[in-house]
Amino acid sequence: MQKVRHQIQAIGSSSFDNGKEFACRHCPNSRPKIYDSYQRVYEAPAVDIVYIGTPHGHHYRNCLDAIAAGKNVLCEKAFALNAEQARIVIDAAREENVYIAEAMWLRHRPLVQELRRLIHQDKVIGEVSRARADFSLEIDIASLPPTTRGTPSRSERPEVKAGQTHEHGVEVATSVLLKYPSTGRQGIAISTTKVSAPPGEPFAIIYGRNGYIKIEGLTASMPHSFSVYKTPQEGPQCPYSLWTPPEKGKRYTFPNYGRGFVYEADNTALDILAGRKQSVVMPWSETIRMMEIMDEIRRQGGTVYPSDRC
Repeated sequence: MQKVRHQIQAIGSSSFDNGKEFACRHCPNSRPKIYDSYQRVYEAPAVDIVYIGTPHGHHYRNCLDAIAAGKNVLCEKAFALNAEQARIVIDAAREENVYIAEAMWLRHRPLVQELRRLIHQDKVIGEVSRARADFSLEIDIASLPPTTRGTPSRSERPEVKAGQTHEHGVEVATSVLLKYPSTGRQGIAISTTKVSAPPGEPFAIIYGRNGYIKIEGLTASMPHSFSVYKTPQEGPQCPYSLWTPPEKGKRYTFPNYGRGFVYEADNTALDILAGRKQSVVMPWSETIRMMEIMDEIRRQGGTVYPSDRC
């Protein structure tokens, strides 16, 4: 259930006709003002919050323009092309005293909030040692048209080892090993546009000393459940080499409300109503940290943006 009532006041598009078509299709219960430019949305007095959903190569300029107009901003991921752009945008928001946040929508979902609580507060699988995530989605890169979209205080920047594969100048596969120096924990992340993951397979597993958690969903961006499996403690009566993983776990399921964007919209509105200038769920420090990690992955993998050469 929504926590806040939202009103779509304006839609900015590359053309009036495109904006009108979008509104007819997606806004049946409201009558937003249609503009043929983004700037006119930023300047609209009825608009309190601007949601930026353009291709991420445009986020930097779009954010700065909206901030200059005095608007609060929720910007889609990736927040910018690199960490330096992200810092400039955040500094501008701080200077203008407006809200800005990265729309890392998965972190706002109730499933992720409950998962974090069970792992970090209830410690249902004990001390976490490793996490593995796989984002696989088959996409024919060569056939795409040119217009195609191409807890903070405890967070640390991990050591990164990464490799990437490119086709037609586009990254199509990435493998990343993350090591967190303070604990020795590891994260293994894999993404590819060459194949799709088998249906029904868990796309992420979190391993702890006392068990593991499998996260399931139609895709990695649309999780609908996770299962907690408790394993027996190691000891003289139960040597590690003899125990078998449990067949059944405790399953937690979560309904999909729309496509899940409403949770980040609600939390953004609640932040602003409370007078906050950054997100409780995705604060500025976390956006910068993630952008720095992605910068390093691209550096090692060989993916270079024109902005990197500036």
